[in-house]
Amino acid sequence: MSSLLSLCIYLLGGTALGALMLLTGIPAASLVGAILGAGLLSISGQLEVAHWPLGTKTALGIGVGTIIGTGITKETLGDLQALWKPALLITVTLVVTGLLVGFVSVRFLGIDPLVALLGAAPGGTLGMSLVGAEFGVGAAVAAIHAVRLITVLLLIPSLVKFLSTFFGIDLE
Repeated sequence: MSSLLSLCIYLLGGTALGALMLLTGIPAASLVGAILGAGLLSISGQLEVAHWPLGTKTALGIGVGTIIGTGITKETLGDLQALWKPALLITVTLVVTGLLVGFVSVRFLGIDPLVALLGAAPGGTLGMSLVGAEFGVGAAVAAIHAVRLITVLLLIPSLVKFLSTFFGIDLE
């Protein structure tokens, strides 16, 4: 099977499960579905490993960055004036925690230090996978972040609703 045909099948699989997952009401369902759809196809061993054309990941990174960037408005900057302290606290805590989890993973689980540190680093799947790819460990880092992302997207909304009810916090 040609590489282009394999990529098209991966795209169809990701698109199909991504679209189907929209019916679940899960936050970021299309992303979770696309990851699962393409991942299941890849795991099946029925298709050759996807080799994306040169520049594809960069183009997708630019696209995602542009989508995120267009969400930054004057109101967002105004919000940051009030939120810079929590943003700084959260960022520092996540970086330190990521480093600690990475080092613990190396020490007690025996995984490659680069995979452990990049896999435990805060950040999106795409961004950290691209950094990992530059160091030759992109697939392993992507796998760790995909598991994290899917778990977080499936669990956190329910946990937030439960805990807000438990503590009497109105989310509306």
